[in-house]
Amino acid sequence: MLKMPTTRLSATPLAFYLLATLALTGCGPAEPPPPATPPSPSAPAEPASAPDTDLGSFQHVTGVADLDVALALWVEQFGFEVVARSDGSDGGLAQLWSLQPEDISRQAMVRTPGQDYGMVHFVEFVDPDPPVRAGAEVYDMVPKNLDISVRDLPARFAEMVAAGQVFRTETYKEASSGSGGRFREGQMKGHDDTNIVLLEVVGGSLPAELYTPQGYAGVTALIGIVPDAPAEKRFYAEALGLTLKSESLLTGPEIEAMIGLPPGSGLDVSMMGGDHTLGVMEIIEYQGVRGTNRYPQAKPKALGTLHITYMTGNLAAVKARLAAAGVPVTEYGNVSTLFGSGEAIAVTTPAGMRIEIHERAAS
Repeated sequence: MLKMPTTRLSATPLAFYLLATLALTGCGPAEPPPPATPPSPSAPAEPASAPDTDLGSFQHVTGVADLDVALALWVEQFGFEVVARSDGSDGGLAQLWSLQPEDISRQAMVRTPGQDYGMVHFVEFVDPDPPVRAGAEVYDMVPKNLDISVRDLPARFAEMVAAGQVFRTETYKEASSGSGGRFREGQMKGHDDTNIVLLEVVGGSLPAELYTPQGYAGVTALIGIVPDAPAEKRFYAEALGLTLKSESLLTGPEIEAMIGLPPGSGLDVSMMGGDHTLGVMEIIEYQGVRGTNRYPQAKPKALGTLHITYMTGNLAAVKARLAAAGVPVTEYGNVSTLFGSGEAIAVTTPAGMRIEIHERAAS
């Protein structure tokens, strides 16, 4: 697996990742990525003898007050496809989340057509708890953004506004990556206080099959704000076997203005994932400012992005790796869910992000 160099530049986290990915796949701008600097001494190293966890499809679990509102955006406007849907109570999710089956009203899973990574599992709750990010500061510790790559952001921005969607600024922003590449982004105030970031690398594009006919590709990355990025990266690498795809420190007035940070602060940003572009975990620790820890609120029946789920064809190897890393595991036995039946476990990252891992049946 390719490992990206550590860099220091002025760009949004997803912009850096997309620029690097595009350049390396030959799909992006002609400009090369920034020169490498020595890797961080805190960068995780994967033990050579650790078992292969075979982590497959990646889902973002999001609580919604009204499933129809969520699907109107993701299916009708973004062009994602519904791969599974269920109306009524759910005993399997109740078992996983310590709820009553009747607490779950409806649910659906959506994805970029044909892509198993970056899916979103929407769950409508009866009498839901408040949104996780309601009133949050930009630097609060929480599952924060669902990032989506788009074609022609000016057109996408205009059509979203025309459809009644609200953004955090009157127009999209455009800036330099620090290596000559340009990118555009728009931060949408999504349903249930989700933060949906639309991003385009100017002059570049991901592979065609990753986009919907409407020009959206996602979910590219889930951003998790954490208090200790090195500890979080070690967890994903050592306990789950994910690869450090990129690492960067983003500072300067342009970043402060774009993201809404106090002067002198910055972001330590890392991308963790497997051999895929969609469904990447983006880990951010803010420098010079510390927000409220909202991870304890990111649990069903709250609204907004709650946690992530992986599927695996070898749960025994996953559990062996977690045991070797000393990670406590909650075991649920066999669980039947919208996305299949099989053994399920859950772990929690050092920051407090819940991760469920379900064994998928062999095809």
